[in-house]
Amino acid sequence: MTTVSATTARAKFYDLIDEVAFSGKRIGITKKGETKAVLISSDELASWEATMDVMSDTELVKGIRKGMEDIKKGRVVSWEVVKSKAGF
Repeated sequence: MTTVSATTARAKFYDLIDEVAFSGKRIGITKKGETKAVLISSDELASWEATMDVMSDTELVKGIRKGMEDIKKGRVVSWEVVKSKAGF
């Protein structure tokens, strides 16, 4: 992650917005040498929020873990079988 001082961030704010929006990079903003904030794209924020929503649903997480265990143990159905049962 690139870091810039708050003073530099203030002076280059619009450039930094474009950089995170188009590159997906994160930019840490420091105050007295310590990172105090991070500038991220709105797409990345939306992704983090969706992840937090999923992870806060304990039943959904249990289902995901069970599904992953089923895959590891070979308890799967091929896409062709699913399509044929659905009438596609």
